[in-house]
Amino acid sequence: MHLKSKLDREEFVVLAEVTPPKGSDAAAMLACAAQLAQQADALVVSDMSGAVMRMSALGAAALLQSKGYPTVLEVQCRDRNRLALQGDLLAAGALGIAGLLVSTGEDLHSGDHPEAKAVHDLQPLDLLEAIAGLRQGRDMAGRELNGAAGFLVGATARAGPEGKALESEVQELRRKAEMGAAYFLTQPVFDPAFLQPLSKKVGGSGLKLIPTVMLLKSVGMARYIAAHFEHIHIPPGLIERMQDAEDTPGECIRIARELISNLKSAGFSGVCLAALGWEHRAAEILASLA
Repeated sequence: MHLKSKLDREEFVVLAEVTPPKGSDAAAMLACAAQLAQQADALVVSDMSGAVMRMSALGAAALLQSKGYPTVLEVQCRDRNRLALQGDLLAAGALGIAGLLVSTGEDLHSGDHPEAKAVHDLQPLDLLEAIAGLRQGRDMAGRELNGAAGFLVGATARAGPEGKALESEVQELRRKAEMGAAYFLTQPVFDPAFLQPLSKKVGGSGLKLIPTVMLLKSVGMARYIAAHFEHIHIPPGLIERMQDAEDTPGECIRIARELISNLKSAGFSGVCLAALGWEHRAAEILASLA
């Protein structure tokens, strides 16, 4: 897998998030993927992100894989029990999907089906252990499988924890690495300094941090995220810069480009671009990496 080779060589990797459609028509998703695949080492297929019901990540990843796009399938613990999770992972392996991203899943009350019931039969560490077993040819009950699944596995990391929360996060990342996580995708970051405490704590340990760069598309969007997403920090000066710009969309592109360049200079292992509908401008955003 190209992504694994670059991580092993400690080269800067570029991931790009793809959101499955809310419906059975995948044409728009495939068009976005075609734009992103020109720049990215792999496409991360989100799994019901924002707790919004969409086409399954596995189905979307299979469609992308069939078009020749290398994919990373997000597998979250919220919606499925250990039987369903293992079954989906075996299907992913059979479909040639080599990348996984293990996550918890957002609170269902923030989505479009707040009456849904969370499962959480497994936590991320449990799921990583299950994946390790599948790679060795056995299921969680210890029974031998007819064919082992080979995966490159990533996990998620919190951006900007402080104090005891920082110590707890570092310990959690180390446990996830021991269970097979090869890299860690952070929440959206808008200031490299926000990640410095975590970066310093894991520096020299071999843990590979890949910050998510979310493309802000308007001042209103930036203000909403700053006000409603507790774990995402947007510096006030950044919002003022967008507000004062004569060309706000162009300024948003410049902000994302600068952030990606600064994260690379700071020594992070890569970035994950969340273009959020502006996939046609991915080439501009990632131009600084050329």
